[in-house]
Order: sequence, then structure tokens, then C-alpha cells
Amino acid sequence: MRPKLDWRAAVSGGALCLATTCAAAVPAAAQSDETQGTPTATASTVAVSDRRMNVRTGRRALVRGRIQPAGSTVALQIRGKRGWKTLDRDRTDARGTYVLRDRQRSPLSARARIKVISGPAGTRGIGRLNVYRSAYASWYGPGLYGGHLSCGGTLDAGDLGVAHKTLPCGSKVTLRHRGRVIRVPVIDRGPYVGGREYDLTEATAQRLGFKGHGAVQSTK
Repeated sequence: MRPKLDWRAAVSGGALCLATTCAAAVPAAAQSDETQGTPTATASTVAVSDRRMNVRTGRRALVRGRIQPAGSTVALQIRGKRGWKTLDRDRTDARGTYVLRDRQRSPLSARARIKVISGPAGTRGIGRLNVYRSAYASWYGPGLYGGHLSCGGTLDAGDLGVAHKTLPCGSKVTLRHRGRVIRVPVIDRGPYVGGREYDLTEATAQRLGFKGHGAVQSTK
């Protein structure tokens, strides 16, 4: 453990969601990672009219849309270590409408898609399913720029990332605060104040509109 206990503590002391409500709040850098919605259907168009994909643990994610022809079966899937996993499926009604729902009890962040499993072949990427828990966080940066990071390199003012005591260096975590979402890597160790799980870099805190210390939503 590098000798930054005191100075870190001193500085630190001081569901995709509905497209109509959150798109403007997601930073541009995060949108490129969070929003992958281009249809790739071959013989059909998989339309999405409503989606709720940024949810708390125990709350229900939802995707609603339409596909032709009617009577097709579609599935909500997420990408895991062993490939795509189906969370829910629905057979479209006479108008081609489908509704897919899922409730996760543990936090996660995974690429998601709608796949036609019965009917004309087609898929559509719909970004990420983010399931959050509450975590206590602080932020750091001023006065520490140029210092060494535990995961390698030096801390600069524009660095996006977080410090965490145990998550592997480079692993990605999706954070949400007041409707803003960002996905960043673990770049440092800390925080060194009791009860806090994350130290956000100043740039990360600014993207989230996070100040001081308090609760954020985390997918890890």
C-alpha cells in the first residue's frame, strides 16, 4: 500500500433509462458505450418504443416495441461470459407489439439486445442493462495531480476513473447520480476513509454532478 493514506483522507473529507428523460444527461463519452441502438434485423425491423434499463436492484427493467409480422417471438438477452443469456421472451400480439420485463436482485451492467427467436430473423442492440445498488463515495484530485496511481500512470485533471480497494485495476463500473450515467475504469486504490467505497476522480465527479461525499448508484 503506497503512503497516501493521510493526503487522500484529507482531500476526501471535505431499465438504458427512458430515452426521453436521461439521454441529455449522459456524457458524450458514456453515450458511445451506453447506447448501441442501430437495428441489425435482416428480414424484419425490431422497433423499440419504450425502455427502462437503468434500474435499482429488485426493480423491473422493461422494453416495449413492435415487430412485423405479428405472432413472432422475441427475447430480451444480455451478454455474459458464456454468451447471450435470455432474461424474458414474449409473443407479439395482433399488432406486432411485444413487452419484455426482467427483475435482477444483484447489481450488474451488461450489453443487451432484442432477438427474434421465432419468426423472421433479426436482432437489435439496445445498449446496456444497468442494475444498481447504493454505494457511498467521495472524490479527489486537486493538489494530487501528477501523483502516482496504484494501477499505473499518474493522475491528471481530465482522468475519468475511480479508486476502489479491491476491484481489479481496469475493471469497468457504471455509476449513476441524479439521472447522469457514466462508465469508467478502476485506476487507483482507496478511499481511505471509513464507510466509503469509491473515490471518484474530479473529472468523473463533474460528469455526474457529484459534490462532496454521499451516495451514488453503482453496478459493482
